[in-house]
Amino acid sequence: MTRPAAVIDLGMGSWPSRRARITPDRVALSQSGRHLTYARLAARVDALAAGLAALGAGPGDRVAYLGPNDIATFETFFATCRLGGVFVPLNTRLAAPEIAYQLADCGARVLVHAPETAELVTAAEPAAVGVATVVCLDSSGPVRYDDLVATTTPPPEAAVDLAHDAVILYTSGTTGRPKGAVLTHGNMTFNTINQLAHVDVLSTDIALCTAPLFHVTGLGQVSLPTLFKGGTVVVAPRFDPGWMLRAIADEKITAFSAVPTMLHMLCEHPDWQDADLSSLRYVIFGGSPIAERVARAWHARGVTVLHGYGMTEAAPGVLLAPPDGAGLRPGSAGVPHFFTDTTLVGPLSTPETGELLVRGPHVFTRYWNRPEETRDAFHDGWFRSGDVVRVDADGWATVVDRVTDMIISGGENIYPAEIETALAEMPGVLASAVIGVPDHRWGEVGCAFIVPEPDTVLYEAQVWAHLDRRLARYKIPRYVRFVTELPRTTTGKVRKSELRSLLPETMTTEEHP
Repeated sequence: MTRPAAVIDLGMGSWPSRRARITPDRVALSQSGRHLTYARLAARVDALAAGLAALGAGPGDRVAYLGPNDIATFETFFATCRLGGVFVPLNTRLAAPEIAYQLADCGARVLVHAPETAELVTAAEPAAVGVATVVCLDSSGPVRYDDLVATTTPPPEAAVDLAHDAVILYTSGTTGRPKGAVLTHGNMTFNTINQLAHVDVLSTDIALCTAPLFHVTGLGQVSLPTLFKGGTVVVAPRFDPGWMLRAIADEKITAFSAVPTMLHMLCEHPDWQDADLSSLRYVIFGGSPIAERVARAWHARGVTVLHGYGMTEAAPGVLLAPPDGAGLRPGSAGVPHFFTDTTLVGPLSTPETGELLVRGPHVFTRYWNRPEETRDAFHDGWFRSGDVVRVDADGWATVVDRVTDMIISGGENIYPAEIETALAEMPGVLASAVIGVPDHRWGEVGCAFIVPEPDTVLYEAQVWAHLDRRLARYKIPRYVRFVTELPRTTTGKVRKSELRSLLPETMTTEEHP
């Protein structure tokens, strides 16, 4: 039934019901043998929205989610948007203090979590940082998820515009604290349109969602475009190469998104050669460059592998290699998306190379409660990517360097400043600097250079134990080097390029286990 004309919902929360009008009986989401049609998804989203409203959540309120990929993740996302609220997915790999900081920073009213994260939630003490209600997906806790989706009252009507906030995704900050990138309903919608203009997503597609949904890639690339077209998304709680190769064959998967590390691990798996990949039409990867031999291994199996470049602030797509020609240029991230404008500033070695600036209806509005950092992120209305890009004469772009010192390890963004802030809290550490070093499996890993205080002896194990209590494990530098001083400029800034010259060509000393 059509809602009253006075209330118009153009947001992401209306997608399940809009799609259900067209293909109600087609499967929208599938997980571990459970299948949810679009009609059933729409009904559950409305019930969950009503249940969240009964808990006091409404327009503008933040609803956080902590757990591995699950059908419930999608339901919570759509239901929160249906209320006009803001969905905040949290990284399950974070430590309890990091979870607590993000809950407090966004001012989450409700936290929905999976049973696997119960200990993490307890340690984060959500009530102490202002969370009014904690909902668990299983039967534990005073509020049960199943009770919310069994709500029989209709959800309140919410007028949702494309300009309204939809999602807050936390991205590492250069000041040592993560910052929340606010994506609107329009940002997410136009990213979907961009994807559909670039790739032939079909209503018969069966996409595998294996990228974590607390990253913008998990939602924005492949999953939402597939649901928009009425295809099926198979939800994978975690990445397992053997399971994934079997799932591609058993579920007749047609597409998925990944980081290069995942593609590398898949083609190194013992089942790779015998795996049935005949249903796969394309794979989109990004986060870091891919080894040419890995890209060619996939193309040799008849799978089109498309290199994309994006960022959380762009919801995320900026560049994507067109299917025609992608196999010949695996190192290139292709050309801008349909509604994406790009330009280069700050000429470096050639006029074709510079820092990439981006604008378009998919580019985010602001960082949550960070007006100064928001202002600094833009240049004359263009978002500053912080990445140095080379654009060839035919418009194909290649990412050649980074203006910032960000480390990309297995598709995860790691900012050295956050690690350096944690190291500054360690007794005996006078100064530190963290850089990225090449790694054959993860692309990059961290290496920390530490200056101990006078008459102090530190060991690698002490450093790792200190960081283990403060940071997600993927952020912890794999290597630690103790030095007497850090090379600095006349203004006191560390010369990180000189630190790299201190490293051997092959890292062979003790590394983080």
